[in-house]
Amino acid sequence: MKKDTIDNLFENLEGTFNVKDTPEGHQHRFLDKLNNQQTKAENNSIYYLKRVISIAAVLAIIVTISGLFINTNVNAADLASVSPEMEQTQSFFTSTINNELKTLKGFNSPETEVLVQDALHQLEILESKYELLKKDLAESGNDKRVIYAMISNFQNRIELLEQVINKIEEVKNLNTQKNENTI
Repeated sequence: MKKDTIDNLFENLEGTFNVKDTPEGHQHRFLDKLNNQQTKAENNSIYYLKRVISIAAVLAIIVTISGLFINTNVNAADLASVSPEMEQTQSFFTSTINNELKTLKGFNSPETEVLVQDALHQLEILESKYELLKKDLAESGNDKRVIYAMISNFQNRIELLEQVINKIEEVKNLNTQKNENTI
């Protein structure tokens, strides 16, 4: 049945079809136009690609240059970066502080826990100030005042630890004397 309707359709359209031959060279002109369009599309894509690459290159240069000028986050410098003598000084202070810290932590008991925790908190404060001094040292170009402040910070940390250790020893001695008196 469907075949009949299709046949009927073509019979009704008979005589209306364009059956003329194409002019000579039509296929050649058509292929030339098609090739020209493809070439233009390729040229446009190459043009846009070049443009994108040049924009990316300019942005990369801007980011690099701005990174050089805007980089205010100066790397921190410590005493060891100033001179060999300051490196020895820093090493001495660091080892002394570490030894005092070991001693302090060795005294950590329920009776002295508050003193130890407070001392550690005070040390954290001094260490954060030292970090700021390290940045100041890098920015100032090894200013002597900053170097003295850094050395003073080390000394303050050592004094703090020594004072707390002495207090803990006093507390232990008082507890020992109390226990001896009660016996």
